[in-house]
Parts: sequence; structure tokens; C-alpha cells
Amino acid sequence: MKVGYARVSSKDQKLERQFEIFKSECVEKVFSEKMQGDNPERPALNEMLNFIREGDIVVVTELDRLARNNELLTDIISEIHKKGATLDVLNLPTLKGIEDDNLRRLINNLIIEIYKYQAEAERLKIKERQAQGIEIAKREGRYKGGKLKYSFNEPKLQHAFKLYRDGETENRIEEITGINRRTFRRYRERYNIERE
Repeated sequence: MKVGYARVSSKDQKLERQFEIFKSECVEKVFSEKMQGDNPERPALNEMLNFIREGDIVVVTELDRLARNNELLTDIISEIHKKGATLDVLNLPTLKGIEDDNLRRLINNLIIEIYKYQAEAERLKIKERQAQGIEIAKREGRYKGGKLKYSFNEPKLQHAFKLYRDGETENRIEEITGINRRTFRRYRERYNIERE
């Protein structure tokens, strides 16, 4: 089955263009959402990863629809491959003329690696410009700062910290508390939480 994943970053952006492209590519099922590409906690993305089976083809219009962060992109692609599915990125050069499956897969993976590098470079440029903007706003007294998802005393977060100190794995902590393992890692680093 061809399974599409469509994403835009903000609520005022439209998904229609991606839907139209999927229709022309005979995509049978589409998962979509309006969320930032560097957010690992995306319900539609996780639903799509749980849905796909061996032999399915995950279709995206561009690689950065999956993620803009190289590490996260690698994790998602790895998850797709683990399920026995393949990834088709529609704005990458077509490999339809190559009959050898192994060669086509190898070239496809090389192309994806190059585009991942470009996506990461673009993300870093955006972060750099953002940091410069924040610095200017701070100097001018206009910066309010971002709001954390969980406060330190949040029962859910404290429960996750306790499970971690008791030796529970990050995957299991995510299952029990619902806190994404990458998010949990950031909070552990922020508050210097270590196993005893």
C-alpha cells in the first residue's frame, strides 16, 4: 500500500498541495498534521509509523516533511525500514529506469543522505537567525522566552524521573508516562537527573 505523510509547520498553512500530489501518485491512505518538523511528538507521524506494514511505501512530497533535524530524520527512516516498508520522496530524482533493486535502493539511500545533510544545514541556519533575533530582542528588552511543556514539579515528569532512577528504559518510560524519550532526555539533561 502507498501511505502518504503530509505536514505543514503552522495552522495557517495549507495541506491541499500535498494532498493533490498524493492523489496523482495513487496514494491510498494519508496521515497529515500541522506541526513543527523538529517536534518528535507528532500524533499523525506516530500513527503512520504504527500503521505501516512490510511492503508498504511511505510517500512524502519532500524529505523535510518527515523532519528537519538530521538525527530525528534518521530515526524515522530507520523506523520505516524496520517495518519492512520503503520511503519514496517525490521531489528527489526518479530512479524508475534502474531495474536492479539493490542498485536502486543504494542510490536512493545516497540521495536521501545528501538531502538530509541539506535539511540539517538549513535547520541550523534557521536556528542561527533565530538566536540572533532573540539576542537583539533581549538587548531591547522585548524577549519573553519560551514556555516549557512540563514544570520540574509536574507529577508526570517526577514519575518519569523516578522510573529512570529505578533503572527503567527510556522506551518503557515513554510507554508508561507518554513523555517522548527525546523530550525526556532533554529534561534529564536540564535538571541533571542521573541513575543512582
